[in-house]
Amino acid sequence: MRTQDSATADDTIAVSGGPGTIATTAPARSGMLPAALGVVAFSLTFPGTAWALEGLGPWSVTTCRVVLAALVAGGALAARRVAPPQRRHWPGLLVVAAGVVVGFPLLTTLALQTSTTSHAAVVVGLLPLTTATVSAVRTGARPSRRFWAAALTGAAVVIGFAVQQSGGAPAIGDLYLFGALLVCAAGYAEGGRLARGMPGWQVIGWALVACVPVAVPGAAIALSAEDVRLGGHAVAGLLWLAVGSQFVGLVVWYRGMAAIGVARASQLQLAQPLLTLVWSVLLLGEHIGPAAPIAAVAVLVCIGVTQRG
Repeated sequence: MRTQDSATADDTIAVSGGPGTIATTAPARSGMLPAALGVVAFSLTFPGTAWALEGLGPWSVTTCRVVLAALVAGGALAARRVAPPQRRHWPGLLVVAAGVVVGFPLLTTLALQTSTTSHAAVVVGLLPLTTATVSAVRTGARPSRRFWAAALTGAAVVIGFAVQQSGGAPAIGDLYLFGALLVCAAGYAEGGRLARGMPGWQVIGWALVACVPVAVPGAAIALSAEDVRLGGHAVAGLLWLAVGSQFVGLVVWYRGMAAIGVARASQLQLAQPLLTLVWSVLLLGEHIGPAAPIAAVAVLVCIGVTQRG
């Protein structure tokens, strides 16, 4: 059994230039690509969930995706003969497991029973600001005023778009989504911190493995209690959730966060709602209004400012 792989040179972040300034090294800038790939993977999560819900109940979708993703992660850890994490890492891994592996998937799946994917996408567009705030509290990072101004502007655009889409009438699905924001932000921030000292794929891998004792019996109970009508969409959606969103997407996402910092990486997710809107139209046939292109341009401008801030 070999010792745990050390983090690569890309999995570092330098903070310099005095209070309020974040500076990244040249190698750290390579973290932009994996973080962006993670956003693309996450943008397909809600359409994948909508497909999975065509044949499975919400609890079955949540538990089965964790079990399948844990099998993939456990196989990768065993194949690489990775030693278990040190004891000091487990509290953080459990936060990742509770927020990213269980909490966010469950709450968003429950929300999508009553909300459209396009509506859910714009509400969860608040995740970048939530993640940056949690990270700043947890790690003591101090992004610049320009960063916060752009982040708040991007969040305001997302909120305005959400209100316009929903007609200003929050529903029970919105409460689930706001809860999902909080638990996911905590998981992202903690995972990004852990990924500075251990490879990102091991962070999510061990978080998934930690959920097996709960997920396996949970899946058995859910499958026996909820209707199961598996079809092509349901199978494809569940497989994407397990492999694409729950494992591969988080692997590249945590690698990106370790390289460029949690706050900066989180702002790339301002593009995620707009990407999800595109998938909602192409894969689900949902209709979006003319406000989407305007929101897309405004959000992309905010992303550019946060990456310079």
